[in-house]
Amino acid sequence: MMNEVRENVDRIRRELAEASEGRYPTPRLMAVTKTRGAEEILPLAEMGITEIGENRVQELKAKLPELGDAFRIHLIGRLQRNKVRQIIRDVCMIHSVDRVELAEEISRQALGAGLRMDVLTEISPAGEEQKGGVAMEEAESFLRKIAPLEGIRVKGLMAVMPLTDDTAYLEGLFSGMRKLFEQIRETAIPGVEMEELSMGMSGDYRLAARHGATVVRVGSAIFGPREERIKE
Repeated sequence: MMNEVRENVDRIRRELAEASEGRYPTPRLMAVTKTRGAEEILPLAEMGITEIGENRVQELKAKLPELGDAFRIHLIGRLQRNKVRQIIRDVCMIHSVDRVELAEEISRQALGAGLRMDVLTEISPAGEEQKGGVAMEEAESFLRKIAPLEGIRVKGLMAVMPLTDDTAYLEGLFSGMRKLFEQIRETAIPGVEMEELSMGMSGDYRLAARHGATVVRVGSAIFGPREERIKE
């Protein structure tokens, strides 16, 4: 199985480089490891993957003893405020911040742990009510509200695209996310560093690379189709 995974990782990296076409730097490849055991995850380090994304707090906590410090771990799934304390020391970044109350709790727990947590603001590019995320037109206002919090560092934006085969529609959404990213960066909001644009999953990472993602979150295209599509 690991030979197949290695082939997939090599192929995805080539496709990311080709899709970015020199217009943007090739995005980093983050492996989404939900539902995968440590025995499947650890070999990724030998393939040069340094970042993994986990969705569920309980699942992440169960894996930590075996994973050790082999990877920088990102929390990419929906996060409840009462779960923040459980992972505040274990992850390097939280991608799904879309509520002021959640940002405040992350800041509070981070300060209590003697650290500052890097976070991304989750944007809803298609305005899907069933998913989390801040509306694109409200992004700047939201960022201005959370940027002063002392326990967090706002490092950029994250987006989950809708499930659709309409490539033209997705192109527009990815393009819109890149434009929003650049607009906010040019606005230079104090306390906001527009360094990361986390977008693109197993079905659309090529489009994400074409439109300037800095990191793509890929699970099933690496491991196989067992995973659910939850912010992968």
